[in-house]
Amino acid sequence: MVEVTSLTLHGTGQLADGTVVDRVLPGEDVEVSGGGLRVLSPSPDRVAPPCRHFRTCGGCQMQHASDDFVARWKVGVVEKALQARGLPFPFRALHTSPPRSRRRAAFKARRTKQGAMIGFHARGTHTLIDTPDCQLVRPAITAGRDGLVALTQLAASRKSEITFLVTETLAGLDVGIETERELDGSLRLRVTETARAYGLARITWNDEVLATFQPPELAMGQARVVPPPGAFLQATAHGEAALLGAVQDGVKGAKRVVDLFAGCGTFALPLASMANVHAVEGSEALVQALDHGWRKAPGLHQVTHERRDLFRRPLEADALTAFDAAVIDPPRAGAAAQTEAMAASALSRVVMLSCNPVTFARDVARLSQAGFALDWVEVVDQFRWSAHVEVAALLTRR
Repeated sequence: MVEVTSLTLHGTGQLADGTVVDRVLPGEDVEVSGGGLRVLSPSPDRVAPPCRHFRTCGGCQMQHASDDFVARWKVGVVEKALQARGLPFPFRALHTSPPRSRRRAAFKARRTKQGAMIGFHARGTHTLIDTPDCQLVRPAITAGRDGLVALTQLAASRKSEITFLVTETLAGLDVGIETERELDGSLRLRVTETARAYGLARITWNDEVLATFQPPELAMGQARVVPPPGAFLQATAHGEAALLGAVQDGVKGAKRVVDLFAGCGTFALPLASMANVHAVEGSEALVQALDHGWRKAPGLHQVTHERRDLFRRPLEADALTAFDAAVIDPPRAGAAAQTEAMAASALSRVVMLSCNPVTFARDVARLSQAGFALDWVEVVDQFRWSAHVEVAALLTRR
């Protein structure tokens, strides 16, 4: 019998003897033998998993924990990251996306004698688990499963897997297929006709758009944007709204805002209803999608854009000084170079968003050294039942 002492940043349990195991909670006594695990004294925070696939599927890590526990733990992860840098942690309310709210998901798929298996790998393996009753994704994605089965039979074999990237849009499902299978004329026609028959908005084969039946638009404020295939998007509308609310609150009153790592306009376009915005993004396809969405939307302030690799060529301090506020939403690696430029600038307000509490705390600490104060922090849990954490924070120069 061994006690679970804590959870790692990945949501796995750390045992008193140093062993790391899945799906346990702090304070539980467990027995590990022969590759199996038995919980001898369940935590009061342990609950029955809401999804029947949880026992075998690796798509979720924390369905065995109560919502209150997960909320406390995720806030604690951010708190510890800030404490490690000697920073305060003035938390505001936590936002958690509800079940069945994920509007995009990456599924693995394989042909079978009966049709197809579509789902996720078992944790730590390449074993595919069929998940027809996944409790994460939006009902529209679940309802589109028959179409994915039909496409799997065309794009996959019984030996190799394919990947579907599925996004719910205003016009229906946007489906991308990643496969090793070569696309010839006959297969192109069959895939396109299958996508049409199942009412998809757009179908993409690897990097090639085969057909767009309806523009797969997403609402970004008053604008409508057609993201490029595979573009980064916030996972849930609920999570996006929480992050956007934090951004709007943080830049309130600013007349000119710079949006760094702007993507296809998640924040830049809604902010254009209240300020002029300069959007900076490294992908030309994302920049063009943002610009097209802005040009079609009436009544917005000016949105200018710039394609720029902010890791290699951060926007310099002199350029940043022209803005009243900055919004920055970097990838998991954070934005060390861009943070240095912000620290050297005359910026007075920064809204920082992050999907990695460790690099978030590092970048906040650098701004703190430059005279910024951390006004508030919000934790957003849009990846429900996972160890993933999103953070938004306002920093103002004192």
